[in-house]
Formats: sequence, C-alpha cells, structure tokens
Amino acid sequence: MTTRGWLLFVTLGIFWGIPYLFIRVAVADFDPVVVAFGRTAIGALLLLPLAIRSKALRPLRPHWKILLLYTAIEIVGPWVLLGHAEIRLNSSTTGLLIAMVPMVAAIILTVMGDDRLDLRRIAGLVLGLVGVALLVGLDIHVDDLIAIGQVMLVVLGYAVGPIIISRRLADLPSIGVVTGSLLLAAVAYAPFAILFWPQHLTARATGSVIVLAVVCTAAAFLVMFALIAEAGPARMTLITYINPAVAILLGALILKEPITIGIVIGFPLIIIGSILGTWRSSREPASTVNQNGQVQPADEPTVR
Repeated sequence: MTTRGWLLFVTLGIFWGIPYLFIRVAVADFDPVVVAFGRTAIGALLLLPLAIRSKALRPLRPHWKILLLYTAIEIVGPWVLLGHAEIRLNSSTTGLLIAMVPMVAAIILTVMGDDRLDLRRIAGLVLGLVGVALLVGLDIHVDDLIAIGQVMLVVLGYAVGPIIISRRLADLPSIGVVTGSLLLAAVAYAPFAILFWPQHLTARATGSVIVLAVVCTAAAFLVMFALIAEAGPARMTLITYINPAVAILLGALILKEPITIGIVIGFPLIIIGSILGTWRSSREPASTVNQNGQVQPADEPTVR
C-alpha cells in the first residue's frame, strides 16, 4: 500500500475509533435518538453540496426501496442501538464487540454461497467467539446482557449493510448513497428527536454530537471513498481491527475506563480471530472508482 494509502488508513481508523467515546459522552445528557438525529442531519447537510455538485442524488430514485432498506439496517437501527447500549456499557467494551463485524460478514457470505470457510478461517471464528465470551463473562454483569444484545444487532446491521451495497447499490455514486441514506435517517429520527429533545443543550454533549457528525460521519465517509480508491475494499476491512484499539485507548485516557481482565484477554483473541476468520487466501480483485465517484468493488464487500 502506498504512503497515501497508509495515511488514509490511519486517519479512517481514528475517525471510526472515536465514535464510541463521543457517543458515551453524548448519551449522558441526550437521549440516544437525539444524538443519532444530530449526527445524521449535520452529516447530511455537510455532504449534500458535494452530492448535488456531482449530480449523485438523481441516480438514486429508481433504487429508493433498496436505499431505504440499507439505511434502516446500516444507520437508523444501529446508531440508536449503540446509543442505548453505551448507557450501560463503556466505550471500550462496545468498540471491541464491534470488531466482530468481519467475522459475522464472513459467516453470512458463506451461508449465501459467496465464500467458504477453510480450517484456518473456522479456527479464527472460534478464537474470536472465545474472546467475546471471555470479555462478556469476565466484565459484563447479568443486567448488561440487554446492552450486549443491542450491540450484537448493531454488528449484524454493520455486516449486512455493505453486502446490500455490493449487491444492489454498487453501480451508484458512493457520495450519493451516503448522503441519501443520511437524509433518510435524519427524517426517520426527526419525530422522535422532537419528542425527546432535551430542555438544556449542554456544551459537552452538543460538542460530542458535532464531532460525531463532522468527523465520524461526513469526513470519515470522504476518507473511506479515497481509501477504497487507493487500496481497495478488501484492505479497508482491516480498519475494523484498528477501531477497538483506538476506542480502548481513548476510553482509558479520557473517560478513565479501566483496562479490565476481560479486555486484556478478549482483545487479542477477537482481533486475531477476526484476522484469521476474514483473511482471504486468494489474490484480492482490484477495485476502481470511476469518474462519477462510483466504486466498482471487489467480490468481498467493505465492512467497518
């Protein structure tokens, strides 16, 4: 990978590693649906001029049903569930559980007949699941299991969303798909955000929502497009192995979250398991980005 590719890789790893910290801070004062609305609305408004300038929204019209499904699975459900989960779980645990996305995606693709599990990949999946079991068994109380279930639904959504992109929306401009999905999500959240709107907008929660929208959403997606064009979607899946490390580090340094036994034991098992369980033996196909900003993906969908 080129120097520019590595720079984009590290940048995106940070951008997608810090949301768990800022979600944790924001939901202390705001209802999770308010946080999700602010993130999607602001992010959409920032990307909208780019999408309009590149005429990337008009091609979405014939595909609005699939775009709606993708939005519900990748954004609307997961972002609210994450907010609710982080009321109970610390940001480190949440970020580490999200590292299961590539493993779940590999299982789904195998069931669909698009992939196969050899001995190495099976061993990786087992290692990853053992790591999650140790994390949950050593760190999580019984009354936190609902939050764990919410994060698992997020993992499922994050695994399925890119598969929908690769199968049904890959020929559309990426900036259009992202902007359109953020707009749809903001509209879906709006009535509930009004219902749960806080009486006072605290500085730290408001600032966290702004960071989530500007850095973790709008800027992150732009970096993601550039990274796919530079290194291909298969290499971009490695971002998922960097994100939890960033989440754990920031949780410990800023929120003073403890580095628990479950994290110490579970973290390496989940990461090693994810790498073994998702690493392809065959040479990955190249991907390109055409002049309209459309990503022509490899066979393996991008997951984060």
